[in-house]
Parts: sequence; C-alpha cells; structure tokens
Amino acid sequence: MSGAQSDTTATVAAVDLGSNSFHMVVARRHHGDLQILDRLKLMVRLGEGLDDTGALGDAVRSRALQALERFGQRLQGLPSSHVRVVGTNTLREMRDADAFMAAAEAALGHSVEVVSGMEEARLIYLGVARSLGEEGGRRLVVDIGGGSTEVVIGEGVRPLRMESLEVGCVNLTRRCFADGRLGAKAMEKAALEAERVLEPVVARFRAPAFAHAVGGSGTVKAVHRVLTAGGQAEECIRRDALMDLSQRIAAARTMDRLDLPGLEDDRRPVFPAGVAILTGLFRALGIESMQVSDGALREGVLHDLVGRMDYHDVRDQTVAALASRYHVDAGHAARVERTALSLLGQVTDDWGLDHEARNWLAWAARLHEIGLDVAHSGYHRHGEYIARHGDLGGFSAQDQAVLAALIRCHRRKIARSALSAVPHGRQQRTWRLIPLLRLAVVLHRSRLDEEAPPVRLEAEDATLTLTFPPVWLDRHPLTLADLELERQTLTRAGYTLIVNEDQ
Repeated sequence: MSGAQSDTTATVAAVDLGSNSFHMVVARRHHGDLQILDRLKLMVRLGEGLDDTGALGDAVRSRALQALERFGQRLQGLPSSHVRVVGTNTLREMRDADAFMAAAEAALGHSVEVVSGMEEARLIYLGVARSLGEEGGRRLVVDIGGGSTEVVIGEGVRPLRMESLEVGCVNLTRRCFADGRLGAKAMEKAALEAERVLEPVVARFRAPAFAHAVGGSGTVKAVHRVLTAGGQAEECIRRDALMDLSQRIAAARTMDRLDLPGLEDDRRPVFPAGVAILTGLFRALGIESMQVSDGALREGVLHDLVGRMDYHDVRDQTVAALASRYHVDAGHAARVERTALSLLGQVTDDWGLDHEARNWLAWAARLHEIGLDVAHSGYHRHGEYIARHGDLGGFSAQDQAVLAALIRCHRRKIARSALSAVPHGRQQRTWRLIPLLRLAVVLHRSRLDEEAPPVRLEAEDATLTLTFPPVWLDRHPLTLADLELERQTLTRAGYTLIVNEDQ
C-alpha cells in the first residue's frame, strides 16, 4: 500500500547522523540493484558534545551543522521522497533535540528522523545482510557506534533477535579514558564495562546461537585495517589478534603516544574504547572470528527507502503484526479504513494532502482500537501509549508521534497534548486527518457488517460539510445524534462541521 511512486532509475540518498561520525551515501537504482554514486563521511563526534544534562555544546553544534551544510549541497535537487535522514543515540539522548533538528533540517534541506535503538538495529542488519548476500546458517551482526552498540541474530535478510546497548566508543571513552591514560588496567576496566552492559542479553546471543559473526561500522573496520597493516588479519578479525591489539594499545600508556599502522588520526581518540567494546563482545558472546562487512546503518536505510518506493514498506508489516498482537477486530477496522480513505479522497485537493497522508490515515484506522486489549475504559489513551512507546519496525520517533496522536484523538475530546508532541512540520497534516478518522468511526459505531452510506464531504479551510443521501438521517436517528455530539467536539477544537441531506 505505502510508498511514493516507484522509479526504477531514481537517484536515492541516505544520511546517518551517528554519535561519532556523519555518513551520506548516494546511489542510483539500476535494474533492481543500487549503484553507489557517492559517499561522504565526516567525523563530527556529536556525542562528545553532550554534557551531563544532555545539552549540546556550541562548538560541536557548529561543527555538526557545517557538516550537514556540505551534505545539503550534494542533496540539492533530490525530492524528499528519495532521501532519508536518520539520527541515532545522541539525538535520542539530546535534551533540546527539536531545536538542533530544526537547524539540521534547514542545513540539509530534508527532514530528520530519530530512530529507536531497536529500529537502528533492524536497519543495521538489513544493510549488512544486503552487502553479504546469501549465506547458510544464522549470523550474528555487531555494530559498535559512538553512543550505542547493536547486536542482531538473523537469517538471510530477516532479523530474529535484536538488542541496542547503551555503550559506544564515544561514551565509553568519556567514562574510561577521559584522562587520556591507557594501560592494561584501563583497557580491562573498559572491556569489563562493555561486558557488564551486555550481561542481560548474553544468554540470547551467545554461541552456539549463531553460525558466524559479522561486524559493520567504523570501529570494526578500523580494527580490521590496523590488524591488516600489522599482518594479523586477512578476511576476518581473529580473537587472538584482537587480544594482542588490546595489549599493544595498553603498551602505549597514553592516548597521545598511541601510534598504530593503519590507524587514522580522527579515529585515534575513540579507538581504545572501540577495541575494548569489541573485546567484551568476543569474550561475552563466545566469538572466535568476525567477518567484516561494508554494509552498515546507512546502507540499511537506503534499502529500506527503496522498499518504500516499491510498495514493500516494512511499516505495513509492523501495523499488521501490531493489530494481530492486540486482537483488533479486523473486519471493523477495515470498514473504518475504507470510509476514512473515501472521505480523504474527497478533500485531498481542498486540503493539499499527499500520498503519505493516505498511509497515516490507513495505519491509524487499522490500529485505532489496539488499546481495547488493555482495557475498554480510556482505550484511546492505551492505544496512544502503545503507538508512542512500542518498538515499531520502520517507524521513527516522529512517525510514532503522528500515529499516537491519531489514535488518541479518534474519540472523546481532541487532546492538544498529543498533537503538540507531533513535529511542527507534520502538525497541520495530522490535524486535518483527525476529523476524517473520527467521522469514519462515528459512521461505523453500530459495528454492523455493512458499508457506510455514500456520503459527500467538502472542505473549506476548517469547515467540513458532510452530506447524506435523502432521508438517510431520518432513518438513522442514532447516527444523527452521534454526529451532533461530534459537531460539538469539533467546534471546541476549532472546526465547523455542517451535516445535511440531499433534497
């Protein structure tokens, strides 16, 4: 159902705003494959700029926006439907993320989505799996970022177990190497800290739960480059070589004396912490060797974007799974969806709504009753909570705010608090979808297995005129009463609803 119009030769781009570095990859679709046209990596260390309160320092903020302006120059001319920009751990932790994101979007010329740790893990696995092709058995995929580490076990392109851990090479550097001192005790302390964070999930991810291990991201690639330069690695990272590397780092004693062949200068400040995390992973999960993949989060974002363009949107699967999990009345939800989309089709031009609006309205209609599985009383609030706080594959935090607002506002009073949580650029569209969903729900309040009457809806600014066939309302007085209550509710929210019949 979802997705913009497919374009089999389109240029597409993905941007990854990581806690350590920012990445951009631009590709052209060609006969079902992606041909990489351009890559750009800028070391920003966004996570380094957060203080203990979550505020972002001015120097790092300026550095980040300058990097995004460079990305924005390359992205000029690409339609928004062909670009996806995702932010990760640091944006999840940032205290005033909205203000930074507004500046970031201005610099890029495209919207920024903040993804949850679990969504980050899903996208990482997709990027790695697509880069490796088909392999037998289950694989463990590891990605050590600046602010978090993702571990995933999957088969083919399908992730089976995912976890996002609050330890990365930037925040571990701040905790264990802030004074610049290395040494054996410091390296062991850092590795143990990584193992401590891993401890709750070890049982689910430890060998023999996987046949082989794969690592992506800058940390793993940097380790591989250093080992290769030292003649200790070819196609993979071996446990003994990794332990030897840890000892070599410790022998340097201080960060400014760390000089390893193959180690880039901009990677040096966070390299010991990255090696410590990888050491902790090898020890805790029983890894003996790790293959290195070129795929990572940005490649996963790119493939996910192409899936949306080709009408293979993982968000459709997520919505279906959520409806099943919470025992939604599928027949009733489908009737509400058809009516809501019919109403939308009649006001699309008047309100300037787009294809994405159709997606959101359809998803909200399918899920508007998920809260009933918790309790009937206040079920719209329960549904809002699930949509806002659940791990929903394919949905960013901003996406979930839109879905949560629509579910919360489909009945009773329209909660402005739910709408205020929606990003500013999406508020008007969300505000206009709310009455369409509410009217569809009202027209199916009887829950009978029948279609709604052939109504006509017209929109002029905030005025909605709903016209029924002749004498239909006279024959359905309960619906007329429901519509009168709905008219009052919409009036308090700033809308004018006019209900009449054809003569």
